[in-house]
Amino acid sequence: MCWSATADLVAGSAIAAVGVACVVRAARTRPRALPLAALPLLLGAHQITEAVIWDDGGGRGPAVLVWAVIALPLLPLWVPAGVLCAAPPRARRRLALPLACGVVTGAALAYVLVTKTVTATIRGHTMAYAIGLPHAGWLIAGYLLATVGSLLLSGDAGLVLLGALVAVAAAVCAALWRWEFLSTWCACAAVCSVVLYAWTRRRRGQALSR
Repeated sequence: MCWSATADLVAGSAIAAVGVACVVRAARTRPRALPLAALPLLLGAHQITEAVIWDDGGGRGPAVLVWAVIALPLLPLWVPAGVLCAAPPRARRRLALPLACGVVTGAALAYVLVTKTVTATIRGHTMAYAIGLPHAGWLIAGYLLATVGSLLLSGDAGLVLLGALVAVAAAVCAALWRWEFLSTWCACAAVCSVVLYAWTRRRRGQALSR
């Protein structure tokens, strides 16, 4: 999420471009990392979708639903699955837990999307989304374990760094969003995409083996 339609469009386009570079490089150096390397493409599409929501003034249009599908059920499935594919063999057993959390959390969030309506509202320099999540605390915990947890448990130095950055950035973004001052998630997505690009340049032998 960015603070305007223009910011979202520019950030989304730049992030998607980094995603293309990540996919091209991963295809040459570490094919098993392709799902994770494609993550910036998904994040870029997410930002561009929100640019449409800004132009629409929020509401309940198709763009809001697309945004919610990416943010809610898709990401907690995509991230742990991608990490599992890319992780060193010795780390894959412990990654079963984040992946299971992603499956359960993603399924629960998909059910919420089917049964409830997502609305978007402009609040200051942020875009607020409301859907009325049941058991929100458990869903947030499952979401974080699936996404941040899988990165931290990956056994790969670059992905562990990425997980730490995402954890810190999520806390900062949440605080700024609550104050309705500024949404900085697009900056976080951009930084994470650059870190992923640097990670795709590393050979498998450079991964941690613990």
